[in-house]
Amino acid sequence: MTKKRRSQHWYGKLDKDGFIHRSWMKNQGFPDHAFDGRPIIGICNTWSELTPCNSGLRDLAEGVKRGVWEAGGFPVEFPVMSLGETQMKPTAMLFRNLLAMDVEESIRAYGIDGVVLLGGCDKTTPGQLMGAASVDLPSIVVSSGPMLNGKYRGQDIGSGTDVWKFSEAVRAGEMTLQDFMSAESGMSRSAGVCMTMGTASTMASLVEAMGMSLPTNAALPAVDARRMALAHLTGKRIVEMVDEDLKPSDILTKEAFENAILANAAVGGSTNAVVHLLALAGRVGVDLTLKDFEIGSDIPLLVNCMPSGKYLMEDFCYAGGVPVVLSELEPFLRPAKTVLNKDISAHFEGAECFNRDVIHPFDDPVKPAAGLRVLRGNLAPNGAIVKPSAATDELLEHEGAAYVFENIEDLKANIDRDDLPVTAETILVLKGCGPKGYPGMPEVGNMPIPAKLVKEGVRDMIRISDARMSGTAFGTVILHVSPEAQAGGTLALVKTGDRIRVSASNGQLDLLVDAKELDARRAAWQPDDPHYTRGYAKLYIDHVLQADQGADLDFLVGKDTRLVTRESH
Repeated sequence: MTKKRRSQHWYGKLDKDGFIHRSWMKNQGFPDHAFDGRPIIGICNTWSELTPCNSGLRDLAEGVKRGVWEAGGFPVEFPVMSLGETQMKPTAMLFRNLLAMDVEESIRAYGIDGVVLLGGCDKTTPGQLMGAASVDLPSIVVSSGPMLNGKYRGQDIGSGTDVWKFSEAVRAGEMTLQDFMSAESGMSRSAGVCMTMGTASTMASLVEAMGMSLPTNAALPAVDARRMALAHLTGKRIVEMVDEDLKPSDILTKEAFENAILANAAVGGSTNAVVHLLALAGRVGVDLTLKDFEIGSDIPLLVNCMPSGKYLMEDFCYAGGVPVVLSELEPFLRPAKTVLNKDISAHFEGAECFNRDVIHPFDDPVKPAAGLRVLRGNLAPNGAIVKPSAATDELLEHEGAAYVFENIEDLKANIDRDDLPVTAETILVLKGCGPKGYPGMPEVGNMPIPAKLVKEGVRDMIRISDARMSGTAFGTVILHVSPEAQAGGTLALVKTGDRIRVSASNGQLDLLVDAKELDARRAAWQPDDPHYTRGYAKLYIDHVLQADQGADLDFLVGKDTRLVTRESH
C-alpha cells in the first residue's frame, strides 16, 4: 500500500477542512487533478530587490517549476525573509536565525512534501538549511550563483577583496577618490553573489561538497543559461527525492560535515563557514565542534581565487568548479550520501580541469597546509579562528603589545589619528562585536590598518576580535574569540599595552598577563548595557549561543518532525 503523502493531510480530505484548503488554492487556476495525491513541492524563495545577490531567483523559480511539473509534481512558491548582506544594519548575521525560524515554520505549517531552497546571499543559504533540517522533509538547494567578473580599466576586480584594497589605497594617497568611485560601477555587473570566494560562494561550494545540491551548483554564473537548466533538473530531482523519502538527516551526516571542512580548506573558503556549519550540525544532531575543523588544517589551498588568490568565480566555473576540487580531495573524502541517493563520488565522476592555474593539483597547490586554524589559550578558552591562506605568513607566529578599541565607535573615532600609539608590531584588539555584544557578530574583524601605518606602507598586522569578517576579506585576522567580551570572556579584560602571543602552528592565543591581575580585572568588570531591549533583537541577545556553538538560538537547536494535526477552522 502506498504511504499517504504529507500533503494529503491538507488536500486529500473530503470534509470541510479539505474543501477550504483546496478551494482557496483553486482561485489561482489550479484544476482538480492537481490535488490528486501527487507530491506538492514548496519552492522557498529568498528573492528580494533589497538582496541584490538573490535578484535572479524569481527566474530560477520558474525553472524549478518546469522540472517539478515534468516529474509529475505540483510546485508552489512561497517567500521567506531575505537577508541582504550588503544592505542590512547592524548585520545580516543578526537575522540568520530569524530566517531559519521563518523557513522552519513555513515548511511545517504548509501542506508540502518536499522543498527546494532558493538562496545565495551569505546568510540565506545557512538560514534556509537550518530551518529545513529542523523539519526534515526532502530538501535540495539551488544557489543564485556568482556575478560576472568585475571590470575596471581592463582588469578583473573582485567583490569585497578589491573594495578593501582600493579603500586602503585611497587612505594611503595612492588612489584618487574619483578613481575609487569610478571602480564602483564596474564592480557588480550582473545579478548574483560576490564573484570572489566570499561567504556566499563558499557556502554554495560546501553545500555541493555535502551533497545537498546537484553537481556544478556552486560556480555556474547567475546569468549562465546552464543555471536555469540546473534549476529545472533540481525541480525534477526533488520529486524523485520525495518518492525515495530522502531527507536532510540522511545526507547531513558527520561524514558530510567533514567533507565540507576539507573542501573549505581546498577552496580557500570563508571563516564564516565555521559558525554556519556548527549551527547546521546542531539542527541535525551531529556532534560537530571546533576541534573537527582541525582536520582541514593540513589540506592545501587548491583554488586560486580571491581573496586567497587572483582569479574569480567565473574563472573557477570555466576551470571545472567544485567537481574538480572534490576529485583532487578524493583520497581524503568520507563516504556520504547525497541528493542523488548516491555516494559523494558521483558528484565528481569524470570531472576534468580545464585551467590548472585556477584549480591546482593536490601535489602542486597554491599554498600548502592552508586550512583554517583553531586557536586556544587564556584569551580564547573556547576557541578562535584564523585563515592562513589569506594571512601574512610571518605574522602567524608573533608576540606584540595590544592596542585596544573598546567598541566599534571607539575604533572608527580613533583609527585614523596621527598620534595613535601603534607600530606594525602592535596587535589591534576590538571588543564588543560578538553575538551578544554588537549584537549579531558583524563582519568588522578585519579592522582597517591605522592611517599612520598605511602611509608608511603597512598593509597587514594582527587583529583580534570577537567579530567575524567577510569571506572576501584578507589579512592576519583572528576572529570568533569565544567567549566574547560581552559574555565576560578574557577578551573583555585586555588593556592597551598588554602583551599577546599568537602561534598558529601550535594553535595558541594567549594574553601574557598574570592570573592574579586577570582575576582582579574580572572582579571589577561589568558588561555594557544591551543595545536592544525589545523585539527580536532582545530575544536574540537573551538566547544566542557563543561562536564556538554556531551562534544559533539555544531553543532552536535540534528538530521537530511532527505533523501538525490541528486545523485553523
